[in-house]
Amino acid sequence: MQTVPLIILAAVLALGLVLLQYRYKHKETGKMVILLSCLRFVSWFGILLLLINPHFRRNNYVLEKSNLWVLIDNSSSMKEAEVQSSLKRLRQAKDLSERFNINFYSFGDDLNANDSLSFDEGNTDITKALKSVQAIAGRSNGAIVLISDGNQTMGEDYEFYGKAMNKPVYSLVLGDTTRYEDLRITQVIANRFAFLNNKFPIEVYVNYEGSGSPNTICVISVNGKSVYREKINFTSTANTKIINTLVDASSVGLKNIQVSLGDLENERNTNNNQRQLAVEVIDEKTRVAIVSEITHPDLGALKKSIESNEQRSVTILKPDVNSSSLEEVDLFVLYQPTASFRSIYQYIEQRKANTFTITGPRTDWNFINTSQNSFTFKSYYQSEEVTPKVNRGFTYFNISDVSFEDYPPLENDLGEAIINKSHETLIAQRIKGMDMNEPMMALISSNAEREAVLFGENIWKWRMQSYRDTQSFDIFDDLMGKLVLFLTTNKPKNRFSVDYRSVYEGSREAKLTAVYFDAAFIFDRNATILLQLKQKETGTRFEFPMLLKNDYYEADLTELSAGEFEFTASVENEDLQVSGNFTILDFDLEQQLLSSDYRKLQRLSASTKAYSYPQSQTDRMVTDLQSDERFVPTQKSEQNVVPLIDFRLLMAIIATTLSLEWFIRKYNGLT
Repeated sequence: MQTVPLIILAAVLALGLVLLQYRYKHKETGKMVILLSCLRFVSWFGILLLLINPHFRRNNYVLEKSNLWVLIDNSSSMKEAEVQSSLKRLRQAKDLSERFNINFYSFGDDLNANDSLSFDEGNTDITKALKSVQAIAGRSNGAIVLISDGNQTMGEDYEFYGKAMNKPVYSLVLGDTTRYEDLRITQVIANRFAFLNNKFPIEVYVNYEGSGSPNTICVISVNGKSVYREKINFTSTANTKIINTLVDASSVGLKNIQVSLGDLENERNTNNNQRQLAVEVIDEKTRVAIVSEITHPDLGALKKSIESNEQRSVTILKPDVNSSSLEEVDLFVLYQPTASFRSIYQYIEQRKANTFTITGPRTDWNFINTSQNSFTFKSYYQSEEVTPKVNRGFTYFNISDVSFEDYPPLENDLGEAIINKSHETLIAQRIKGMDMNEPMMALISSNAEREAVLFGENIWKWRMQSYRDTQSFDIFDDLMGKLVLFLTTNKPKNRFSVDYRSVYEGSREAKLTAVYFDAAFIFDRNATILLQLKQKETGTRFEFPMLLKNDYYEADLTELSAGEFEFTASVENEDLQVSGNFTILDFDLEQQLLSSDYRKLQRLSASTKAYSYPQSQTDRMVTDLQSDERFVPTQKSEQNVVPLIDFRLLMAIIATTLSLEWFIRKYNGLT
């Protein structure tokens, strides 16, 4: 408001100064004086404008549209023609694009920021897709359109997650909504390993969908031979049955198990009447003893983790246990040893047994330092939280899938660890973001003896974090399994190792990983590793290189058909190779479900204050979105303060007028 009066005042003051200089002090007249007066006026006025620095405010008005996130189910159970038809209608809806910023995403296992569809995803995780979009959307206004058949094969139940959504979810139901009479094996549970001459359990869950009262026969076969049969009766209300049986493990090897149901007369989908799995029968068992005088959650976590492989059994003992009960123990886990462990250490020394020592704030360091000579620890008797940092140069076994950097800290005494024998650090210590160059977990290999030591308690938190990250304990349990295997075998460390599973439930999970170290046991990124495969049934052979992935090599076998395979992985120009066998089962979870789960999608939409539509009502969904008052575009104004005159231009004008005035005066001999 004050800018205009100041500019007028500046013009008047500049004019007054010119009149004072060229009229009052000098009485000359003529065109020359008028020109010089004008130049002087411009100079003074420009200088005063620089002092005033006038600005004005400009208002920009922007129309902000709501967002529309379109999530497209890209799993193999979806029909491409139906999906493309619905997407075409959404893209052609001009009024919809005028109201919304439309973003397309596809999903299966994970959310992908594009609408490139292949319909080959092996799993559907609707909850994960909704969570990801909610994180992307934040507090911005908008809605979600979910295009799916509603059949989720993994992850949290999306129906209940809907209550946590802050965006309405409009579901577009694709697929056949008609309910057909159907028998289905929903789940088969069996251990991955069994022991020779024992019995292993098989649990089968069978479901019937329909209004009749059918009868069927459930048959369990091992390597093509029937070992169990049971007749099952269903009604419309008693539509679920659980079958439990025990099967003899009479010989060593991989046992292919098939569970099948008799088909109904008019059953449309019989793919879900069969399930396959495999159990490996082994003839030896590793016995692990966890010795502790205290009760701690770590003990239960270690027991569960080690026993996740049926080849191992764990017993929790007190330090004063009779030595006669330790004779069959293959590995001792010593949890926070104190002086009460004296007899245990004497027994271990006598047997030259391998150990895994876990320490913490309740460890008696004076006792440990004098009871063994593998390592010593100088404790400052101050408890500290220590976070892990994985050593990617570790060579004793493959750790390509280990990533503990974001895991919770463990608690241990602050101090200095000195390991006196040949060893490698698997996990190093980091305190408050600073690398301490101290081991947190180290593996010791000396002559025929092997040991491991972990400086820190509360390892149970790591197992829980593994579940939070991946919805399974596999990462933590696999590391414990490799650690136990290392400690219970006294073979020299291997420069080349391959990690694989004996059985893959469908080709989508089939991957082999390998690590290779040079003669100095440094990971070699320039190696060429060839994988040769042979399918036993057909004799077909394949050969291709394994690809480098960070700190390991990987072979993706997802394109292979179901069957039994032999493989040989070898390092080019080296006499190193690993051979083995694995089985890929013929199983596609997405094909087990025939009808869409429209009721569940309706409940999801209703819980988010939205609606569910069949594919035939796509136009109605578009109309409802266009007319919903929650998504009306809002007009926002932005106020920008802009300088009236460019600073550099004004300086140039002032310099030009002063220079011209000086030149004209000098040229005409004026003072």
